[in-house]
Parts: sequence; C-alpha cells; structure tokens
Amino acid sequence: MSILRSLTRWLGAHDGMTHIVAGNPAPNFSLKSPDGHQFSLADSLRKGPVVLGFFKISCPVCKFTFPFLERLYQRYKCDNVTFVGVSQDGVSATRDFAQSLGVTFPILTDEVGYPPSPSNGHRDYPISNAYGLTMVPTVFLIDSDGTVKISSMGFVKADLESIADALADRQNITRTPVFLKTESVPANKPG
Repeated sequence: MSILRSLTRWLGAHDGMTHIVAGNPAPNFSLKSPDGHQFSLADSLRKGPVVLGFFKISCPVCKFTFPFLERLYQRYKCDNVTFVGVSQDGVSATRDFAQSLGVTFPILTDEVGYPPSPSNGHRDYPISNAYGLTMVPTVFLIDSDGTVKISSMGFVKADLESIADALADRQNITRTPVFLKTESVPANKPG
C-alpha cells in the first residue's frame, strides 16, 4: 500500500477501495437465487469457506474474470466450500451472462431496490453497498469464521492463485494450476 493511500486511510478519507479487506468480518446477507432458493452467507459458512464474487454484466473485466472463477469452482467444489456470484443486474440478464460464460456455480442478484428508486433515479445495491464496493469484479474468500481471508478488486491473477492455494490446503489436496501455461493471462486488469 502506498504511503499516500495509507495516510488518507489513517485520516479517514475515502479512497475508492472496499472497506472489507483481509482480516475484516464479512457482512452477513441473505438473498434468493433466480430459481427461488434462499442463500444465507451465515448458513454457508457453517459448512466451510465461501468464495464470493460480485459483478455487473456490462463489465468487460467481469467477463474476463468469471471463467477463471468457474475454473476454480470446477477444481475445488465440494460439500464444505461454497462458490457464489452476486450480480448487480436483473435476473434475465444475469442468467444470460452466466450461460454465455459457462458459469455453473450459483448466482444471486442484488435485487433489493430494483427497479430504480423514484426518489433518486438510481438502483440501490444493498449487499454491494454493505461490502463497500466501488468496482467490480470484486472477489472475496471468506473463512468459515466469517473473516475475509482474501479481498481482490478487478482481476488479480495472484489473488486467484492464493484462493486456489487456500482451498487446496483446506481440502488437503495438491493445487492444480488455475492458469494454463499455454494461456497468456495478464497479472492484473483493473475493474
């Protein structure tokens, strides 16, 4: 973290970054999936860690990131790890986004406040706001005690590899590479 950013945080200035960073508790939430199933973060954490990814369908970096999250899901899904996406768009568009990218893990919509509020003309995102999001994609690895272990904004290759390491360690298995040697994947892409 830069000295200027550290100083602005110390002074209490908002620097455009999420306030939910590694070591902080993850805000609990409950949402219904498009197919009507209730998702509760607290209930999922009782089973084990949660990989939580926020996105917007119009975001090109989200379109780049979510296939890699799907790859993580396919390699590390089990009964004691939960993967879930939270969309800042409507159900139909979100479903199309997931299908077009081959995303098979559960996707929820941050739908409270949709359609836009008549008072301000903007859509409210209560879950995204509770996490202090200022950009998407934002991906969290939340440990079973409710503490954020990894907080990643934009696409950060090393963060996805750290999530894979943590999940492999938890399952006591050898980590398989998230990124193939034949792929040209940048170290990061800002959201």
